[in-house]
Amino acid sequence: MTTISPATASAAATESSPVALVTAYFGRAIDSLASWTDLLADDPRRARAAAPVTTDVLDELVEPYARRTFDSVDLPVYGAGFIAALDSLADARSHLAWWQGADRAKLVLASQSVNKELIDYSELEWYRVPQSTGHPHVAGPYVDYLCSDEYTITVAAPVDLDGEFAGVAGLDVLIDQVERDLLPRLRAFGDDISIVNGVGRVLLSTSARRETGDSIRGAALEAFDRGACPGMALEVLTAR
Repeated sequence: MTTISPATASAAATESSPVALVTAYFGRAIDSLASWTDLLADDPRRARAAAPVTTDVLDELVEPYARRTFDSVDLPVYGAGFIAALDSLADARSHLAWWQGADRAKLVLASQSVNKELIDYSELEWYRVPQSTGHPHVAGPYVDYLCSDEYTITVAAPVDLDGEFAGVAGLDVLIDQVERDLLPRLRAFGDDISIVNGVGRVLLSTSARRETGDSIRGAALEAFDRGACPGMALEVLTAR
């Protein structure tokens, strides 16, 4: 599994460039998930040996890791938890063991909106990419209709159980909170710097001309110096 090592994150934290700054920022999220995904796999393995794993059992196993994530990573974490692989539990086809918000409340999809609990998340980027690549992924920006209903970035890492994909561990950060963290520091490097994902969608930008969700692709990229962030599908574009 590809992660940002503590040494790399420490070096990047010097904020010597916008790429180093962005790599360090999201690398903290990847490292945080990596610190508990292997441990998390051990718990369901032991539980499964005793009896079929249900949604209640999974919630109990995941909750300590999710709650620890809020306090253990230097990021404005909005939500954290684990999304089970489809058809992997004894009593439900799908399940999100997830805690979020200022009160870190358990997410209960059925109580929020009709049919949210029936959403097939297998094609959503934060689930699909870690499942297909076996590596952590920074997904977004997107409006998170499952959880926050706000512009969100999800960092997710795959979890394997006895050689099989068991689901993804993840954490959410809201775009507006990331902007408050990163924009003041990015502006030190220029007034037209944008973070874009693998398909050229803008996460955030120091330029008032660019908004979250805007696209910078094709010939438009020629106006920028491009810097790839190691270990994640993000680029930093700096206007020439």
